[in-house]
Amino acid sequence: MISIVIPVYNREHYIDSAIKSILNQTMADFELLVWDDGSTDRSLDIASHYAKLDQRVHVIAAEHQGFALSLKAAFAATTGKYIGTIDSDDLLAPTAVEETAAILDAHPEVGMVYTDHRVIDENGQDKGLGSRCRIPYSKNRLLVDFMTFHFRLLRRSVYDQVGGIDESLEGVVDYDLCLKLSEVTTVQHLQKPLYYYRRHTTNMTNQQQEIAQWAYKASLQALKRRGLDKFYQLDLEDVSKFILRRKKILQSQ
Repeated sequence: MISIVIPVYNREHYIDSAIKSILNQTMADFELLVWDDGSTDRSLDIASHYAKLDQRVHVIAAEHQGFALSLKAAFAATTGKYIGTIDSDDLLAPTAVEETAAILDAHPEVGMVYTDHRVIDENGQDKGLGSRCRIPYSKNRLLVDFMTFHFRLLRRSVYDQVGGIDESLEGVVDYDLCLKLSEVTTVQHLQKPLYYYRRHTTNMTNQQQEIAQWAYKASLQALKRRGLDKFYQLDLEDVSKFILRRKKILQSQ
């Protein structure tokens, strides 16, 4: 019923903890797919070890192709009615799957549920509640604030409905997916920190300038899909701030 995906590339220091956090879930009925994107360290060996110990764990060893293509292929290889993903250096709280799945079970109109998250450092030390958790969910505010940051569980049906992952937006495929999902389904915020997001010197979010440009492109595409580009323009002020402005031509009418 539930598929959890971990895309991994050279995360031998963290992948063991990530897998353990999933296998320790209070809901036991799930499959875990670890998609190895051509790692050159021990990541694949560690994941394969758990596949031998637990029949719920499946490992696919692929050639290196980047995060977006890996995640898209991994989702296609799963069988669950609900799909979730965690980064290979992060952790899930023990009740994360159970609590998010319960919401989807009870509310068929909800296509995606997301939780709050806590930030941890490379040693697992708690650094507090993530700043994005304080942003209330809004379909339109999602255009400028990525508040649907980890953890997310979504219905495969709505994932298929929006066409899945757009691999051209390499660094922000999750943000683009959330924008598209918000346009076709109800999104619910579970206000509990059930995900642990690890900050360290090598994770992708350190590439702030490049990611900001990808996110800007994804938001612009969403603005056009919604027909709002006729009335609003989107400005990228810096790597962490988008501004949505009403177009001047309309203000004078």
